[in-house]
Order: sequence, then structure tokens, then C-alpha cells
Amino acid sequence: MHLKNKTALVTGSTSGIGLGIARAFAREGANVILNGFGDAAEIESLRAGIEHDFGVKARYDGADMSKPDAIEAMMKKAIAEFGGIDVLVNNAGIQHVAPVEEFPPAKWDAILAINLSAAFHTTRVVWPAMKARKFGRIINVASAHALVASPFKSAYVAVTHGVAGLTKTLALEGAEHGITANAICAGYVLTPLVEKQIPDTAKARGISNEQVIRDVLLAAQPTKQFVTVDQVAALAVYLASEAAASTTGTIIPVDGGWTAH
Repeated sequence: MHLKNKTALVTGSTSGIGLGIARAFAREGANVILNGFGDAAEIESLRAGIEHDFGVKARYDGADMSKPDAIEAMMKKAIAEFGGIDVLVNNAGIQHVAPVEEFPPAKWDAILAINLSAAFHTTRVVWPAMKARKFGRIINVASAHALVASPFKSAYVAVTHGVAGLTKTLALEGAEHGITANAICAGYVLTPLVEKQIPDTAKARGISNEQVIRDVLLAAQPTKQFVTVDQVAALAVYLASEAAASTTGTIIPVDGGWTAH
């Protein structure tokens, strides 16, 4: 129970990697705040399930991560209830796949807002309390695309590179205040987001869904295996722990060897 009496807020945590991280933190004794979109009854079932399974408090806030005012309200509400956020996981993300000349500007703006600006807005609100308490963990869930690029993903590659830069800056600013900041750069995890990309990529490249999985998604991963949600969550638990007090400013790939190329 490494995180007992700690509070963790995980954005984009109603499914996929975010939900896996939230559940892993709850297993370690942390109270958790879930955030994301989805069916209200399903989300309530997830929230109640976490409380039941792990004996912690679990809350849900449906703040739209593209809206700074909504983000600020969510953070302040969580801080008011729990007295502070000890662990902030910026995981919310969207994706769009298209050649640059066809990339819709509105999609560019949305990806920038949700995948990058949201991480700034959550962090700036929790930062003062983390400094005052001399403890904080910022964990940014980025992607191997924070380190390398792929075609047809101009916005996503740009923002994940941006997240890497933000992470390093936060590490330097938090270094003397007990605050660490790290980015987890996952390779391909078979989440709803990735599953949804498969037909779009197939269309963009003029190939079948199966070819997308074998020759595009897993082409760069030497293991030829999808990274699992549990593997990413286990790293997040470590980064949130006391054992990781000296691990800060790192951009850590969990990518089956992708970025070793």
C-alpha cells in the first residue's frame, strides 16, 4: 500500500490506460479522481467498483479537458475535498490521422488543447499545494511519438514532443520542492483510441486493417506485441512512489524496443 492516504487525479481515466492507472493507484491505497467522457451509468459502475474493490474513495469529474475553466474547476473541487492532489496523471488524449495538407485545423486545435494545454492547466493549479506540502508527482502519459515521428500524425507527434519539454521544465522547477515530473512514452497499447485509429490508418494508406496492425502499428515494435495497460500502470505506480524521489525529468519509453531503432 505504497500510496495510502495519497490522492491521485487521472485525466482521461474512464477507459484504457487512464483507467488502468487509476485502478493500480487505488490498489496501492490512493483515493482517486476519475475524469473522462462516456456513458454515465458505466462510469458510475467503474467508480463504485473501485471503491468496492480497494476500499478507497473514488470520485468522478466530467470536466472537458479542452476547456481551461472546466479543468480549473475540477482541480479546485478535488483539492477542496481531499486537501490537495499528491499525484497528477495527465493522460487525456485524442488522435487524428491524416496527411498534413488534409489535416483539419479544428482537429489540430483540439489535439493541442487536450493532449498538451490540458497538462499545463492541471499542473498550474495543483503546483502551489504540492510545493507547500513538499511532495508532488506529475506523471505525463505521452507516447513513443514524444521521441520519434510517424507520418500522418503531425498534431499528435508535435504535442507529445511538447509534453516531453513541459515534463523536463516541471522537473527543474519542482526539483527543490519534493515534486517530480516524468513522462511515460508508451508504444502501441490496444486501447479504444488505438482500435479506432486502425480503420482510419487503413484508409489513409489504402491497406487492410490486419496489414495496419502487422505492418504499421507493430512494424516498429521489435517485440511484435502490443504494450499492455498493466505494464504502463506498473511504471506509473513506481513513479508515484517514494522509491522514485530521484527519478525526475525523464522520458521513459515502454515501447517494446521501438525507440531503440
